[in-house]
Amino acid sequence: MNSLTLILTNRKLLIMKKIISVSILFCVFSCLSAQSNKHQFSFNKQDFLLDGKPMQIISGEMHPARIPRDYWWHRIQMAKAMGCNTIAAYIFWNYQEQKQGVFDFKTGNKDVAAFIRLCQEEGMWVLLRPGPYVCAEWDFGGLPSYLS
Repeated sequence: MNSLTLILTNRKLLIMKKIISVSILFCVFSCLSAQSNKHQFSFNKQDFLLDGKPMQIISGEMHPARIPRDYWWHRIQMAKAMGCNTIAAYIFWNYQEQKQGVFDFKTGNKDVAAFIRLCQEEGMWVLLRPGPYVCAEWDFGGLPSYLS
């Protein structure tokens, strides 16, 4: 590899760490805001840090929109049993807003807050990945059809 490639690779890694950090910080504060225990998430040159201690994120991908709500708890438990400590979840814009201006975050498997609370009850972290665009073999990349 030439030095330019290494510089670009290192820059991409740093950007990815920052993106992941911001996403996890968002989830930590939104998921734990009701608890009296507050956590601090940061990173140094080599590690993610949770409350100042190194943390390895071991994540499984789950999309609440693709899993019937009755199965959420079981799937979260299976991910935990496999050694995961984090669930990464896409939130599909065109699933939450099927008609322009009408959002549904309450019914069935559209209740993202309930999914996050279940993860929290199981001691799992959530890496929430809202759109607008998602790369997950979902129609129109999660963008609403009224945008076309």
